[in-house]
Amino acid sequence: MIFRSLTLALALLASSAGAAEPQQPVKLQDAARGPVPIMETTRPPLLANPVNDDIRRTRNYDMQPPTIPHKVDSYQIDKNFNKCMDCHARAKTELSQAVPVSVTHYVDRNGKVLGQISTRRYFCMQCHVPQEAVRPLVNNQFEDVDTVIRKGQAAPAGHKK
Repeated sequence: MIFRSLTLALALLASSAGAAEPQQPVKLQDAARGPVPIMETTRPPLLANPVNDDIRRTRNYDMQPPTIPHKVDSYQIDKNFNKCMDCHARAKTELSQAVPVSVTHYVDRNGKVLGQISTRRYFCMQCHVPQEAVRPLVNNQFEDVDTVIRKGQAAPAGHKK
């Protein structure tokens, strides 16, 4: 009986001590977002340094969409018009010297080859993105498969990494 009374008294004391001091909510943060807590909306930084060198970049994996090596600010791409096709349409690439749109973009979901870009491939910037000359938010030691193979061949026989 005394044990029960003592336990009840300690429980009441602990609960009253906790009630006197309100708990502050935990503010979760992500280093990539800066000082703004995760649950708060941020304004993304303006991208002011678009790459505009027309140099084709190496792809890091099979089927990776190529990046856009030039400015695309104010390009109209909507259901009525696609500015990318001014240069990248297969009929216009001889004059523009742009890379033609892949033949895969002319195939509909049923595998039928079309005479124009398939509607499922029409909005280019869903997959293809322009580049910005900025410092990465996080370090990256990614190596494509060709680099890994070259390093493996260069390692002395019997030496394992």
